[in-house]
Amino acid sequence: KPFGLGLGLGAAAADEFSDPRRLEELCSLLAEHDLYAFTVNAFPYGSFHGQHVKEQVYQPDWRTDERLDYTLQTADILAALLPAGAEGSISTVPGSFRAWIQKEEDVSLMARNLARCAHGFHLVETATDHCIRLGLEPEPACFVETTEDMLTFYRDALLVDGVRHLVDASGLSEHAAEAMIRRYIGVCIDTCHTALQFESLPTVIASYRLEQIPVTKIQLSAALQTRGGKDGADALEPFNEPVYLHQCIARSASPWLHRWLDLPDALPGVAALDAEADVRVHFHVPLFWVGGDILRPTTHDLEHGLKDAVVRSECRHLEVETYTFDVLPPDMRAVPVHESVAAEIRWALKRLV
Repeated sequence: KPFGLGLGLGAAAADEFSDPRRLEELCSLLAEHDLYAFTVNAFPYGSFHGQHVKEQVYQPDWRTDERLDYTLQTADILAALLPAGAEGSISTVPGSFRAWIQKEEDVSLMARNLARCAHGFHLVETATDHCIRLGLEPEPACFVETTEDMLTFYRDALLVDGVRHLVDASGLSEHAAEAMIRRYIGVCIDTCHTALQFESLPTVIASYRLEQIPVTKIQLSAALQTRGGKDGADALEPFNEPVYLHQCIARSASPWLHRWLDLPDALPGVAALDAEADVRVHFHVPLFWVGGDILRPTTHDLEHGLKDAVVRSECRHLEVETYTFDVLPPDMRAVPVHESVAAEIRWALKRLV
């Protein structure tokens, strides 16, 4: 059968493939190799590999026209690539970086721009007969960080300020405006991020179903896990690299979670924790990696019940999403990237089929 791909399109690539000739070349390339694109990662706007990214990956955020225009441009490209009758999905920044949101007007502005995006996706579907859905991807240290954050933003901002904007700007009834938002705006669940928050995937999916928030895509991925104390901190040191932001969250006997924005900040705090503490780091490790006594992946959260959870989500778009191969410690880079990706897909298929 044709093989499905998830594309990573930054703003520069989106500009390039907005040229009909370049887009036709891409369509021909996919057809030649019996491939098709069904989803796009439109989270990183700029460069994402080989240089300092950190929190700049969230710029521009959903307060800006730049983020809206880029996302609509990506939807046009994806609509041209989708097979006949297929639906598409796009994952995006979870609103903004939390520290940048200082007032209620920031939240309202994000909701209005997402509503404008829903209307734009409606126009795409009208013109092409392809329904494309946008999924905000909750992530540590972002405005939408947890499942509860997503539920609150969707209910109290998107279905209020967003609906109001569509009513005023497009003349829709409140009922039609809400239906438009619910059709085109949902959530992208990254299983690395849910593990970081100590959230259960079945519970997360049940929460979104209860609130009628569509799960547009599930990214199957694993976080890095260790224990507190000096041994845990020392084991994490080789993962302390300068390109990506590696948020760290730990659970111990305290009634609250310990949170650090990045791994350099976390290492002294992890060393000070007791050995019973469960420490998780936003460092995507391959799904097939089994780890050892001190370091391990969070794939144990996915080993049982993954298929049932996916079925209940009614989500048809799944993607293996490890992007950190270039910055893994040398001993974890022995397997070539193409073999690693194939091994991740085999890992997923074994648990889903």
